[in-house]
This record gives sequence, C-alpha cells and structure tokens, in this order.
Amino acid sequence: MSWILVAALLVGAPKPAVLHLSAPEALSEIADDVQTGSLIVSKGDCLAIKIYSASAYTHVAAVVVRDGEAIVYDATGGAGVRRQSLGEYLVAQNDSKLYLFHPCQPFTEMRASRFEEHLKNQVGRPYAIHQHLTGERAAGLHCSEYVCDALVAAEVLRARQPSRVSPASLVEGILKTDAYQPGDVVQLLPETPARPASQSWCARLWFDTKLCTCTCCGKLRGWFCCK
Repeated sequence: MSWILVAALLVGAPKPAVLHLSAPEALSEIADDVQTGSLIVSKGDCLAIKIYSASAYTHVAAVVVRDGEAIVYDATGGAGVRRQSLGEYLVAQNDSKLYLFHPCQPFTEMRASRFEEHLKNQVGRPYAIHQHLTGERAAGLHCSEYVCDALVAAEVLRARQPSRVSPASLVEGILKTDAYQPGDVVQLLPETPARPASQSWCARLWFDTKLCTCTCCGKLRGWFCCK
C-alpha cells in the first residue's frame, strides 16, 4: 500500500477517541495491548523539539514484554538511556498525551531478540541532541535515534541517518512502510494532592500557593528544559 493511500485512509478514518486517564488507570487500560515492538509517542511540553521538528510529537519510547511484564526503554535529558516498568514510565510522563503504535505483525522470536538486545545494550549512555543537527554520531543518543537504531537492528526499518530522525519522522516512517498501526491515544491526568480541609485558612492558602508554584515551575521546566 502506497504512502499516499495510507495518508488518505488516515485522513478519511475517524480519529480515535482520547482516553483521559490517570497513570494507574492508563496502566490497566494498555498493559494487555502492548507487545514487544510497541512504541509510545508523546506530545509533551518541550518547545525546542516542537519548533525544530515542526511537530507536536516530542518523545518516543520502545516497549519490550518479558515474562508478562512490559518494560519501557527511552533516552531523555537528565537521565540518559534508561529502562523502566510501564507503570513507572507512565508516571514519569506526567500530563503528556500518549499515542501508541503496535506492529502490524507480532515480532518473530529472532526480531524480538535483536530489538531487545539493542535496547538493553545502550542503557546507561548519556543523552545528546546536537547530532540531530549535524547528522554525525555522538557519544550520547536522543530518543528517536535510540528507537530507530533498535528498529534497524531488528530489520523493521531502514534509515540512512538515524541521528537525524525525529519522533514525527519516525512515526511517518513506521506508517509509510506498513510496519505499524495506531493504537490507543491516552491523555494522562496528573494526580493532584488532596487539599487539606481541616486545617486553618492560612495552612490551606499556603498549600494552594505551593501547589500553584510547583505546577508553574514544572510547566516551565518542561517547556524550556524538556524534562
């Protein structure tokens, strides 16, 4: 199927309903759907990635299911290349909107092994983004480069310069090659601490001020530090 036909079908098809869920609710909703090779693409706050890639997609992570447990691998600023449980990852994504993509055909045992092996071998590497501009490899990895490399290692995709792949272009590639199909769309709802009801008005005012300040600082950190 040509990419033009795929695009036409996507445009003509009804948009999937967005599920508004907390992180624990999202875990219950998607845990049985993800498989080795599933990708979680985020629309978060990072302005730098949005502007440079001309897309709202800001992050991508890869899923491996091992012994019934879903493990998420990604590369992010501050943490570098890391490995988390699906539940931990959803909590870390805070209030992002998540787009799930699943392989059209389940990975064969060999493909799954190559995919997982590549992801595991890169854990601990630092995060870097300047190679996205130069096209040259660096000591660090950015998120879409990391996931693209794993897909290339598993012979799912071919890419000339994985270091220049963005989350948006990765999504375009997996759909263009008919390797993946869209899954659920989840808007994560941040958990807000309960406002104290039995304390003095001064204590409640302090709580509200602290909550507002922390929320604003978190948003600014996401916009400008991409964390």
